Amino acid sequence: MNIFDAHCDVLYKMWRNKKINFQYDQRLHVDYESLLNTGKKNIQCFAIYIPESVHEQMQFQTALEMIDIFYQKILSKKLIKLVQNRNDIEELKDGEIGAVLTLEGCEAIGQDLTKLRTLFRLGVRSVGLTWNYSNAVADGALEPRGGGLTRFGRHVVQENNAHHVWTDVSHLSEQAFWDVIELADYVIASHSNAKALCHHPRNLTDQQIDALLKKDASIGVTFVPEFLKEGGTAGIKDVLLHIDHICALGGEKKLGFGSDFDGIENTLIDLKHYRDYERLIEELLKHYSEKLVVGFLYENFKKRFQ
Repeated sequence: MNIFDAHCDVLYKMWRNKKINFQYDQRLHVDYESLLNTGKKNIQCFAIYIPESVHEQMQFQTALEMIDIFYQKILSKKLIKLVQNRNDIEELKDGEIGAVLTLEGCEAIGQDLTKLRTLFRLGVRSVGLTWNYSNAVADGALEPRGGGLTRFGRHVVQENNAHHVWTDVSHLSEQAFWDVIELADYVIASHSNAKALCHHPRNLTDQQIDALLKKDASIGVTFVPEFLKEGGTAGIKDVLLHIDHICALGGEKKLGFGSDFDGIENTLIDLKHYRDYERLIEELLKHYSEKLVVGFLYENFKKRFQ
């Protein structure tokens, strides 16, 4: 089956360690060989994440360095194709991999819309407004203040709308989430789970999930253990519980996956690597129809790509 994974942090890991080889490297959860050998015609979103340790004057430069890695070391692979719109997806042949560039947190643009538009021109098709804390755009999920979109943040969402770019609500504070729901035309939650099952600040309440579904937004169930289960080890069975919950709220045609591979130190006990999607697929087919599973894995995110 085809796989559309809405979030990984390969670029950050390769930026941090220049010796990592995207062809195949045991230090990566997602690499070229696993993308080729798992699934049929996959799409992988590659996030630009700027760590807090980077000085604000170097944040945009760091984003450019990660984009350079994307073009030089990922898109240089013969069967990986840049995806910027729905037509690019339709043109993918069996055995080819679509690569989508995304932004995880607007720290890199500071308060400069020119930098945002530059990232669009370089291929960014989804914008997560914050990481976990505050920036010039909004407050993140772990920011104690819990503020919403700033005036500049509203301009960012409007730019996303004008360029048909996804606004990603994963990592936002609840108030910022509701501001986005009101303002954004193209919304996703790339990697967030259900707070009703695991009370983590990064997860979504049932009210938030309902609002996303009413906005025709896809929700990427993520494989981060602490977002799946409070305490103890987590595995595919816990992923299924979150799928069940979101489906019960009416999300069966909008649910997808955003693994967060290479952005996590601890993995699920039976879903440690991109290749383990095969195990997930086997379990999904035991519980859901093939049509629903195809939607979860690929079609639900694909349908909402502009």
